[in-house]
Amino acid sequence: MRLLSRHWPRIAVTLIPLVFALLHAGGVLRIGVLQRLDDIIYDARLRATMPGTLDERIVIVDIDEKSLAEVGRWPWGRHKLADLVEEVLSRQHAAILGFDVVFAEPDESSGLKRLRQLAQNELKDQQAFTDKLNQIQGSLDYDAVLAKALEKRAVVLGYYLTSDRDGRVNGALPAPVMSPDALKGRPIKFTSWNGYGANIDVLAKAAPMGGFFNSITEGDGVVRSLPLLAEYKGQYYESLSLAMFRMLVGLPRIEPGFPREKFITRNYQGLESILLKQGDKTLAIPVDERVATLVPFRGAGGASGGSYRYISASDVLAGRVTPGQLKDKIVLLGTTAPGLLDLRVTPVGETYPGVETHANVISGFLDGRVLVKPDYALGFEIVILVLSGLTLAFALPLLSAPKAVAVSVAVIAAVTGLNFWLYLAEGLVLPLASALVMAFTAFALNMSYGYFVESRSKRELAQLFGTYVPPELVDEMVKDPDSYSMKAASRELTVMFCDMRGFTNMSETMEPTQLQALLNTVFSRLTDLIRSNRGTIDKYMGDCVMAFWGAPVDTPDHAALAVKTSLEMVQAMHKLNEEHRAQGLPEIGVGIGLNTGTMCVGDMGSDIRRSYTVIGDAVNLGSRLEGLSKIYGVETVVSESTRRLSTEFAWQELDKVRVKGKDRAVTIFCPVALLGGLDRQTGAELKQWALALKAYRDQAWDECDVHLLNLQRMNAQKYLYRLYAERVASMRLLPFDPEWDGATNFETK
Repeated sequence: MRLLSRHWPRIAVTLIPLVFALLHAGGVLRIGVLQRLDDIIYDARLRATMPGTLDERIVIVDIDEKSLAEVGRWPWGRHKLADLVEEVLSRQHAAILGFDVVFAEPDESSGLKRLRQLAQNELKDQQAFTDKLNQIQGSLDYDAVLAKALEKRAVVLGYYLTSDRDGRVNGALPAPVMSPDALKGRPIKFTSWNGYGANIDVLAKAAPMGGFFNSITEGDGVVRSLPLLAEYKGQYYESLSLAMFRMLVGLPRIEPGFPREKFITRNYQGLESILLKQGDKTLAIPVDERVATLVPFRGAGGASGGSYRYISASDVLAGRVTPGQLKDKIVLLGTTAPGLLDLRVTPVGETYPGVETHANVISGFLDGRVLVKPDYALGFEIVILVLSGLTLAFALPLLSAPKAVAVSVAVIAAVTGLNFWLYLAEGLVLPLASALVMAFTAFALNMSYGYFVESRSKRELAQLFGTYVPPELVDEMVKDPDSYSMKAASRELTVMFCDMRGFTNMSETMEPTQLQALLNTVFSRLTDLIRSNRGTIDKYMGDCVMAFWGAPVDTPDHAALAVKTSLEMVQAMHKLNEEHRAQGLPEIGVGIGLNTGTMCVGDMGSDIRRSYTVIGDAVNLGSRLEGLSKIYGVETVVSESTRRLSTEFAWQELDKVRVKGKDRAVTIFCPVALLGGLDRQTGAELKQWALALKAYRDQAWDECDVHLLNLQRMNAQKYLYRLYAERVASMRLLPFDPEWDGATNFETK
């Protein structure tokens, strides 16, 4: 235990990646890079484990470029498609025919409509014409011809659902396959649409079944899964692949498969599976939280991909297919012609035929090869992260570098091996990227901490910082040492915290020597200004400088000097940024906090290191005010106590705030300029702002909005006005609160 307590900083550093990984897994802080990496891992694993063999059971009749050249451009006359149905089902004796196309409009290519118009108008007196039309119109009604070919056949028509047509519908949907009552009031997160494009009524009624052929396109534009059930207006419809599979196995009824409540609560918004029930037999098809299934790709797509046999639709229509070649086959009619826009980006190809995704799903159902992200994926990810993260955090600080490498490799190998085994053996697709990145990062941080921090000797630290005394204090003591005491005392002082903005980004892009030179330049200019205004440098903290006024030399106007210094520092940084722009260097901003109050000042520290410094509640408030400068979009934030002692400046009141650890609200300000240097435009802006702030605290939101609009017109670059406009937009949603004091609460430092 003592050994662990000695290494607790290193353990804490190693735990940082674990915290971020858990936040990502829980959905609190989604890290896009991890999601993208998970997709890359899944795609690579899928490609590496595809069977790559021909599935003889499924044949794709392809409306390819050859077919378009021979038969004509799409859509074809429905009488030709009726011939195709007859060829596939009657003469070839296929087991089932699925259409990955939709017949959303009537077929008027025969000219029947015009012939009927002639019979009713121009040629109504020509009885021979009318009689002949009555004889042939049955063969010219191509929709009726196709409908007759579909009746009582093993046919599934396709259609699509959509949410990009403003709820518009076209055609007739098949009957839903599941009612809302089956869900027992559970909030299942189905893929939902508000419109559809379906087959015309005569065809929809003739075909025994229909299914939608939508896929799910992920955020990176890749199709990895298909929804098996989808919701439209409170009813649930099946996909083309599920409908074809159900027809093949005897049309079992569909029921929802709920997760076991022992492990999942009733509020879980997903199903564990879709149950196909027929008599006393039940087949469970696993699904993810979207009631979708991952496509179990067999190989590369298209006729050359080797997964399915492709036959040109023109060959079928022309009778060039050997009799019996399609006997007992599952046939899908689709298209690979580029102009018909049914090509998808998938993990196994960027121009993958959409019809083949359905073939893959049907093939997977027949083989029992279903890939799914289970409902317990979140729990699995969290358990793996906690176990591996804690193992690394408590083991690495105690080990030498070679042993730490070995342990890290072992943890990564164990996590990866378990994940791959579950994928290959059970078809479970579980997150892996968060665990891998967490392990790599934890190892890197642990090694970096050990190298850059713990390897430095305590003696070097003492030599560098232990003898530090502000030069200003030394100069005063040399002049009259008897007049000054190093003992701690309570005095009214003004403290300043000045933090650089943008320093972190620079540290990531600049060379260490360049960063050091830049930092030294900035600190030198700021230090000169502080010293020239009788301030005392307390310490430098990374990219922050702390100073105070009023000690060791008693300075009655310490508050005014601190404010004057802050204005000069802001001007100096503006000038420095002009130089940086000319030299192509990054710009730097500053955030300054000033507070005046009673502080304890004196020589404090340990036997090893001592420093002349200030402590106390007023110091803490000054630090918090510096942090608020970024929130309000200003460079300096000053407390009421400092402003009250600095009457020669013009001020802009920012807000009333209640910072962490304080019950009483503090009014904060920003110095604008010396009273004599205030221009007319800025003065008018300050008056308008005072009116806006009064309306804000009176909860007069409309009046406040008007003032803020005027202010944004006067100074469009001022972030403060946009901030208050956003606040007003949020506050107006709340009821009037007579107890509200107009203060903003900040719970963090």
